[in-house]
Amino acid sequence: MTHIALTGGIASGKSAVADLLAAKGAVLVDSDVLAREVVAPGTPGLAAVVQRFGEGILRPDGALDRPALGAIVFADPDARADLEAITHPRIRARAGELRAEAPAGAVVIDVIPLLVEGDLSGRFDVVIVVDVPVEVQVERLRRRDGFTRDEAMWRLAAQASREDRLAVADHVIDNSGDPDALAEQVDRLWDALRLG
Repeated sequence: MTHIALTGGIASGKSAVADLLAAKGAVLVDSDVLAREVVAPGTPGLAAVVQRFGEGILRPDGALDRPALGAIVFADPDARADLEAITHPRIRARAGELRAEAPAGAVVIDVIPLLVEGDLSGRFDVVIVVDVPVEVQVERLRRRDGFTRDEAMWRLAAQASREDRLAVADHVIDNSGDPDALAEQVDRLWDALRLG
C-alpha cells in the first residue's frame, strides 16, 4: 500500500480537498476526526487532558470545551506540547487501526494537519499539501471562527510555515481560487494517485 498524507495550514481547505477525494473513493484517516474521538466524554484521553489542564476545560455536559483549551495551548508552547503528548499517541494508534481495516487496493489518505510540525512526512510515500497565501488563511479564520487578526496570527504562528509545508510536498493543491478550480486540481491529483 502506498502511504499518502494530506496536509495544509489552518483554514487552507484541507477538509474540502479531503471531501472531494472521499467522493472519488478514497478512504480517509482524518487526524482531526480522530483528535475529537480520543478525547470524547468517557475516554482515557479526556481524563488525561482534564488531569493536566483542570476541570475548567470541560463544558457543563462533560465534553471538552475546545475554545477554552485552545486559549491555553495556543498561548503557551509548553502546554501545547503537553496536550500533544497526551493526544498524539492515541491518534496514531487509532489511525493504524483504520488503515488496517481499509479494503485491499483502496487509496488510503491520512489527513494530518500537523504533519510537518510532528516531523511525520518521512513516514509517507506521497505528501499532498493544500496551499493558500497567509492572508487568505487569516481572512478565512476571521470569517469562519470570528477571530481577531491577532488570534488568527497566533494560530498560524503555532503551525509550520507555508514554506516548510511546501518543502515536503509531492503534490500541491492551490486552494486560493474558486470551487471549480479546486475540483479540477483534485481530479488531476486523483488520476495521479491511482496511477502512482
